[in-house]
Amino acid sequence: MEQDEGLKRSIGVFGLSANIVNIMIGAGIFALPAIITGIMGSASIFSYIFCGILITLIVLCFAEAGSKVNNSGGPYTYIETAFGDYAGFIAGIFASGSNMIASAAVANALVNILMTLHPVFELPWVRISFLFIMYFSFAFINIKGVKQGIGLIKLNTILKVSPLLILVIFGLSQISTDNLHIETLPELSQLGESSLILFFAFLGCETGLIVGGEIKNPKRTIPRAILISIGSVVVLYILIQTVCQGILGDALANYKAAPLAETAKVILGPFGFILLIIGAAVSMFGNISGDVLNSPRILFALSRDKVIPIKQLSKVHSKFATPHIAIITHTLITFVLAVTGSFEQLVILATASLLLLYLGVACSVIKLRKTQKAEPGEFIIPGGKLVPLLSIGIIVYFLSNLTLKEIIGTGIFIAVLSILFIIITKMKSKMND
Repeated sequence: MEQDEGLKRSIGVFGLSANIVNIMIGAGIFALPAIITGIMGSASIFSYIFCGILITLIVLCFAEAGSKVNNSGGPYTYIETAFGDYAGFIAGIFASGSNMIASAAVANALVNILMTLHPVFELPWVRISFLFIMYFSFAFINIKGVKQGIGLIKLNTILKVSPLLILVIFGLSQISTDNLHIETLPELSQLGESSLILFFAFLGCETGLIVGGEIKNPKRTIPRAILISIGSVVVLYILIQTVCQGILGDALANYKAAPLAETAKVILGPFGFILLIIGAAVSMFGNISGDVLNSPRILFALSRDKVIPIKQLSKVHSKFATPHIAIITHTLITFVLAVTGSFEQLVILATASLLLLYLGVACSVIKLRKTQKAEPGEFIIPGGKLVPLLSIGIIVYFLSNLTLKEIIGTGIFIAVLSILFIIITKMKSKMND
């Protein structure tokens, strides 16, 4: 593991918390409540509780691993440190690829939202031009400096959370308790199906930690920021689902395009509908800006550690102290995915990839405890191995809900990456000889 060179540690607890919240609150929570209600009915709250428990267990693993390993790269760096180059290579590709896929999915959802405001976004050239300008504007801002990038993240986080809080505050008093009455408990298969889809709305913690090499006092900042951000998001999501279900009842399942906006229309009239539509667009906009800030650091870290033999990706700009080539490369690939894909096609693939990554982080916590001596100030999960083992068990349960086609596809992808790793290793060995 190489040390980060040239990067500045300028991100504090508030900046990192905002970074994680900004990534997590993206397209999912604005679209998924209706889909989950369609599967679970009035018992949809169980899916949120189940996902909330899982993400809490997982982020505790991230908190401990991030407290021990302070370089840029997030989950890739934790897994590479614990299990070596091969595991790091697989994790790095999965982390980078899944973030690109997730960002492209959110970008498509953003264009779909903008279509409801003006039909001009249905024109292919307008859609492509908008995506190009958006992605490369974010790239320019983040090349200029991590402070500028984090400043944009803080603003986006405030703008995206505000309409959601308005929805919750004004909606709680108008809830019909009859709409929340659970007549029958959901079947385990329903819980698994709905949770696998809903988990997309909880993704993002791992992306927010990729800037590890630019965090001030990471041993303290990372655990605090993780617990603040995840706790806030889980509570907010449960309140949002309660309000939507309590206002619209079973009819919530009929508003899959914009369920939160339809709920706001009942609560606040046409103003509420427009407010949540704009809020959804701002939220997705912020989610994508957060991806462009964070995800290129995975490519930077893979190159820094010579896991991939492309030295240019680990270059740091002499003036701005940012990994400019990695930022441009990540942005270009994600833009192409956004232009060629759709939200529905990309959500399950991104979720499955990140679950495998989470599995690696949970395992890395157990391994790092054996291989690295604890230093003063490090965060250690209470309860010994209980939390990482529970995380592993629940992640395996989630993965068992993938279709056979998705499991085979993932297995083939890992096999191809394994062959590629062997080829790269042999190439590096010949170069060293």
